[in-house]
Amino acid sequence: MAPRGLSAEEKRVKLLEIFHETKDFFQLKELEKMAPKMKGIVSQSVKEVLQSLVDDGLVQTDKIGSSNFFWSFPSQRGAMMQNRLSAAKETQTSLLDQLNELRSAVEVEKASRHESDDRVLALDRLTTLKNEYAQLEAELAAYGACDPVKIEEKKRAVVLAKEAAVRWTDNYVMLLSYFTRQNGVEAADIRAYLGVDEEYEDLDA
Repeated sequence: MAPRGLSAEEKRVKLLEIFHETKDFFQLKELEKMAPKMKGIVSQSVKEVLQSLVDDGLVQTDKIGSSNFFWSFPSQRGAMMQNRLSAAKETQTSLLDQLNELRSAVEVEKASRHESDDRVLALDRLTTLKNEYAQLEAELAAYGACDPVKIEEKKRAVVLAKEAAVRWTDNYVMLLSYFTRQNGVEAADIRAYLGVDEEYEDLDA
């Protein structure tokens, strides 16, 4: 079975070991040659791994002339971890102080709201009104067909439908009159041809 390749974190650890074991400065090209032989890191991935270590502050870099040099010492890592720990502790202390302030504010607010008889009655009344409102909403939903808003909407729809019917009947009468005049045909013959009953009449607006 083929050997398993190194994970990204394993590459970071092994590349960092090169710096700590040699206690020396290197250029990228030197590391790309050394890493495969010393730690089994593929040369093509050295640049990416090295950049991640620089981004995390585990490897230092500086440009001297036209070349970039990289280095890292065990003492630097220890100092950096100590600084991170101190910053984390400061953040924790700040958050605990904020939490205590909020708790104190809650206690003060509770103390200012005395459970007087009037307040208790007012809260009970509020609860009762909320329940009544919810019940009325449920009843209104149950009798949606009788909802005044819906009734008005239906009335408006009826009016619009009637207006449309009036327009169509007016158009029919005008076309019938025009056709009989132009062609000398009796209106009764046209109605019979179209299947329009004699009882048909124009709608009043």
